Amino acid sequence: MPLPATHSTDQSHDAVVLGPDYAARLHRLEQTLSTLPDKPEETPDSCLRALWHMASGMALSVAAAHDQTLPTLDTARLAALDVLIARRLQGVPVAYITGRQRFMGLDLLAGPEALIPRRETEMLGVAALAKLRERVAAHGAAQVIDVCCGSGNLALALAAAEPKSQVHGADLSAKAITLAGRNVALLGLEERVTLHTGDLLSPFHAPEFQGHIDLIVSAPPYISSAKLDIMPAEIIRHEPALAFDGGPFGVGILMRLIRESPALLRAGGWLGLEVGLGQGPAMQQMLRKSASFDTIDAVCDAGGQIRVLLAKKREMTATNADDRG
Repeated sequence: MPLPATHSTDQSHDAVVLGPDYAARLHRLEQTLSTLPDKPEETPDSCLRALWHMASGMALSVAAAHDQTLPTLDTARLAALDVLIARRLQGVPVAYITGRQRFMGLDLLAGPEALIPRRETEMLGVAALAKLRERVAAHGAAQVIDVCCGSGNLALALAAAEPKSQVHGADLSAKAITLAGRNVALLGLEERVTLHTGDLLSPFHAPEFQGHIDLIVSAPPYISSAKLDIMPAEIIRHEPALAFDGGPFGVGILMRLIRESPALLRAGGWLGLEVGLGQGPAMQQMLRKSASFDTIDAVCDAGGQIRVLLAKKREMTATNADDRG
């Protein structure tokens, strides 16, 4: 059981703590760690702060640790900190060491059962939430499916932000679903978030899902198998390949979702996809060619690359009004 941490309310306390004990360890991390492009928030300093809190007995995400006063660590806790730092220097992701990761303002449980949530998926979350709120405003409630839900981060963020939504999360990995279930319980969303184990949309073949979903979202595996050798070792060695290996070209799952989602979506419902670097134009073109969608929105990152695509299912004619049954 972790020992309780002693926190000071003195705002100058950090200036004292950030002395030789902190500086020497920060220097060690700075000499070894590189900030990954997909985890820009994980600098040597922010990682050390999270590990410092972990050694004190407080498990915090990197984002949460940034806002907390650093506690004083005694000799035993400094030794524990050095063990944590050694794990980090061996390439273990900081989120797997602390067991925490922030996503869209929620501090969630993280572990090697699922991919660590990234900022690109937050881009999808923000864009999808806007569409979800439109559906709720128009119809009073909404049904959502999150495919390849991993730790449940996207499903939970949408459910927490829109209380009139019912959200289903699905993943092929039973281990990921177990972690997602722990996050559902952590946030107390058991009544509005249901989890399923299965391949993509296969858990939703029952009649109650067909044509009754307002929003389908997915941050699926989209890294080409040919590019795995050039990915950072930290990802390859520690995060589950099932969550990022998208097959020979990286777009197979994206293409399946584009083909299979219309059967589940209501008229006017939305499909939201996170796509890999360079995949946006081709997936956008596939959506445009589909007879099922009539509005395609794209969200680009700071470099101008399409990272999120949203497609609206064609509205029914007046003679085939949307039955919200």
